[in-house]
Amino acid sequence: MVLGTSSGAGKSLMTAALCRALRRRGEQALPFKGQNMSNNAWVDRTGGEMAYSQALQAWAAGLEPHHSMNPVLLKPRGDSTSEVIHMGRSVGTARAEHYYRDWFRPGWAAIRSGLDELQAAHPGGRLVLEGAGSPVEVNLQARDLTNLRLAQFLRARCLLVADIERGGVFAQIVGTLALLSPVQRPLIRGLLINRFRGRRELFDEGRCWLERHTGVPVLGVMPWLEELFPPEDSLDLLERRGRKAGAELELAVLRLPSISNFSDLDPLEAEPSVRLRWLRPGEPLGNPDAVILPGSKQSLGDLAALRRAGLDGELRRYLAAGGHVFGLCGGLQLLGRELHDPEGLEGAAPSRLRGLDLLPLRTVFGGTKALRQRRSQALWPAAPDGGGSECPDALELEGFELHRGRTTVVAPAPGALASDDGLGWWQAVGERGGLVAGTYLHGVFESGPWRRHWLNRLRRRRGLPPLSLDQPHHSRQRDQLLERLAGAFTEHVNLEPLLAP
Repeated sequence: MVLGTSSGAGKSLMTAALCRALRRRGEQALPFKGQNMSNNAWVDRTGGEMAYSQALQAWAAGLEPHHSMNPVLLKPRGDSTSEVIHMGRSVGTARAEHYYRDWFRPGWAAIRSGLDELQAAHPGGRLVLEGAGSPVEVNLQARDLTNLRLAQFLRARCLLVADIERGGVFAQIVGTLALLSPVQRPLIRGLLINRFRGRRELFDEGRCWLERHTGVPVLGVMPWLEELFPPEDSLDLLERRGRKAGAELELAVLRLPSISNFSDLDPLEAEPSVRLRWLRPGEPLGNPDAVILPGSKQSLGDLAALRRAGLDGELRRYLAAGGHVFGLCGGLQLLGRELHDPEGLEGAAPSRLRGLDLLPLRTVFGGTKALRQRRSQALWPAAPDGGGSECPDALELEGFELHRGRTTVVAPAPGALASDDGLGWWQAVGERGGLVAGTYLHGVFESGPWRRHWLNRLRRRRGLPPLSLDQPHHSRQRDQLLERLAGAFTEHVNLEPLLAP
């Protein structure tokens, strides 16, 4: 089990590295996180919802992601409540102050079910567990579902990860160990110092001090990963960083208050010629090459935030001047003319709001959540624009749907088009070449040819030469990065104390 001294210590990435390292040794790793809190989700082949970080760990282990790897998923709604997902399905809404009272027993039952299902599907596999936050939050320890309770239940050998970049690494480790009970302390088999800058030998004295004062071996010192990966092997896919000062295109991403599924943008983060500028409501839009509205867990709340910040007017002016806007899932809903919530699913009461009115669409929230993997033929943009940019014939896109609400065309406008399968809409705006488009298909940018085709439209507007369309699916680059991550992990971490009986 990979535990951390705090949230953000690097548990998810180190768990992925451990899964790939075990795969290299000929073992079948089984990634598992009993409870995760995240709006960055994935939908498996059965239509089950799970955290994206466990999907990444599954790919690292050479497995198809499955919701049993993350049996409890909490999706924050921003009002001290979270949607509760058990074994891939939504089972209700929990308020923070009542969560452990109302959901502890059902959550532990879901975790047991996930373990049973995962191990039955892969007999002989080795569970690789990820903890959540800190394992020693004293006010929560008695009802902590996913750290030491699970470690004790499975008698897991634990690796404690501390992030030296945050500072205070000795206090992080010593304090965490001091708060463990006598029964829990022997579970910690090793320490891992993460994100160390400079030569490792500079930490030798600190390593010796930790081992002398805690009695727990330091099994490794992982370096700051940018030192191991050249710029063309962008680690933005695995850890988001503001980099690439020499990029040729700038894409502004609206950092919505309830942003979800931001992993949709990983393929763009990994493009050497593209810089993503994450823009909070209230910050000036500027004049980017395109604006992206990402997914949203609370579309109505995010719409209100954009309107309060005046971004609705800025987007209209940007489009009128020839800008390009692209909406993903919840972002697509915001681009429509009307959002209707008759059951109050997105708020305390039923409501009907005017959208950004940039596409002739109406979304009605209600019914069952759309949860399924999808394939779609790329029809947009279908017409040549004078630069040979028509979409390659029969180019198939793959991804998944994850949303509430049904979206329909209200009144087709000149230049407005819709895909045959109801996954995408687009429309020309104004006389200066503005374009607004959107899709419900999560993963649309993973297709190398389609992504480059879309980027080339933006490049032509800047007079830049086109990029090659001969680009593999993004999963191949992701796998190469996981390989390099595992190589760094095995070089700098001694796994034997964790693997020995």
